[in-house]
Amino acid sequence: MTVTTPTRRGALGVIAAAAAAFTLGTPAHAQVDFSGQTIEWIIPFGTGGGSDTWARFNAPFLSKHLPGNPTVVVVNEPGGGSTRGTNLFTQRARPDGLTILGTSGSTQFPYLLGDPRVRYEYQDWSVVMVGPTGGVAYVSPSTGVESIDDVANLQGQRLVYASQGATSLDLVPMLAFKLLGLDVNYVFGFGGRGDGRLAFERGEVNIDYQTSSAFISNVTPLVDEGKAVPLMSWGVLDDDGNPQRDPTFPDLPILEEVYEMVHGEAPSGPMYDAYKAFNTAGFAAQKMVVLPEGASDELVETYRAAWRDVFADPDYQATFEDALGSYEQVTDRGADALFSAGTNIDPEVRSMVVDMLASEYNVRLGD
Repeated sequence: MTVTTPTRRGALGVIAAAAAAFTLGTPAHAQVDFSGQTIEWIIPFGTGGGSDTWARFNAPFLSKHLPGNPTVVVVNEPGGGSTRGTNLFTQRARPDGLTILGTSGSTQFPYLLGDPRVRYEYQDWSVVMVGPTGGVAYVSPSTGVESIDDVANLQGQRLVYASQGATSLDLVPMLAFKLLGLDVNYVFGFGGRGDGRLAFERGEVNIDYQTSSAFISNVTPLVDEGKAVPLMSWGVLDDDGNPQRDPTFPDLPILEEVYEMVHGEAPSGPMYDAYKAFNTAGFAAQKMVVLPEGASDELVETYRAAWRDVFADPDYQATFEDALGSYEQVTDRGADALFSAGTNIDPEVRSMVVDMLASEYNVRLGD
């Protein structure tokens, strides 16, 4: 198959590209004042992972551009593959704008799969910002892999991966590794991808993945020290929905290329369809900022106006790519489009994945 390398910021994906076209002008700033207030930004993951990195980068800019310049504090509430902190947000957050939630694909996936731990309903919330992102899988050099050219060396090895849970964002690498025919032992129960990376650094696991922001900040130094070897990125989609290399990691192949290296043909079939579906839900629409049920139109517009100002801030424009990668963040109707894409799934794909999780990993979900 032929996979081209997109230009900088040129391949956010078919959904993100279409969403950007909907980002139109909206009313002037609503008359809300957060002076002297503290806003808690709930992140349902531990520190050091991609969502935590993303939120801590954005928080000072949000504080700067919300009316009254409130203090924005990132509060980590890990557990349950992100369902614990999200459930707490649903139970406790008041619709006054003082509590917001940052979700991830790891929050979307349990919802999409009907995980009984989920006590939240995306359709009750108001989305004010969506941050597409990417991800990179990497291995320890102890596997005998020095570069992607050595990927065949992974065949037949017993690999170990520290997972937040089978219904978390880790489902994307799980499907990818299954497609490649890798023998991976999943150790479930880690609080976040940051914890998984630490297990990798301690030598407890030998294969891992991080979202782009966490890979850039926390794994690149390991690569430079020869302690980690990048394998592939999850890529992006072009305007026609075709997989392309991630513009943040243009030198890394994507799953489709690695599959062809291993199997000699392009991937196809139901498992690949599932990989594509969850890759889209988990990355093109991966990170969302939402307000709780009952938030007024005035509050929603206040937050969206703040995000528009954040995206136009010269300091933000000068620094966000180094921190988060080449992924345009969106609000307004663009965020609405991505929100819809990330919170809906084909029932047949859902059923197949639920059956796979039950039969192969003894993970049983409610209907």
